[in-house]
Amino acid sequence: MEITGKIIAVLPEQGGVSKIGNEWKKQEYVLETYDQYPKKVCFQLFGNDKIEQAAIQPGEDLTIYFDIESREYNGRWFTNINAWKVERTNTETPAATPDNFAPASAPASFVPDFPPSNPTDDLPF
Repeated sequence: MEITGKIIAVLPEQGGVSKIGNEWKKQEYVLETYDQYPKKVCFQLFGNDKIEQAAIQPGEDLTIYFDIESREYNGRWFTNINAWKVERTNTETPAATPDNFAPASAPASFVPDFPPSNPTDDLPF
C-alpha cells in the first residue's frame, strides 16, 4: 500500500534490547494527506539503518509504501503501519520549456469547447 502527504511531526526515536539481547530502534512520523478532507497517519520505520537512510524531516512531501500489521496483547488489538520504502515527491514546478508554453497564436480569451448549455440528455455519462 502507499500514501502521499506532508510530514507534520517527527516523534522521538525509541529503542531497547530484545529478549535475546539484540538492540532495536524505531521512529514514528505523522503524515498529513492531501485529500479533500486531510487525514493524519502515524507510521513507523523500524531499524537504525532504515531510519538513517530515510532521514525524514518535518515539512517534506513524501510517498510512503507500507504494510499494516495487527497483533493481540492481553485481549486488546494494536495496529502498526510499518513503512518499507520512502520516496520524496517532486513538488517543484517543471522548468519552462517550449513544450509547455501556449502557442503565440492562441487568442487572449480562450473559450473551451463544452457541450451546449441545454443538452437534450443531461446525464453525465
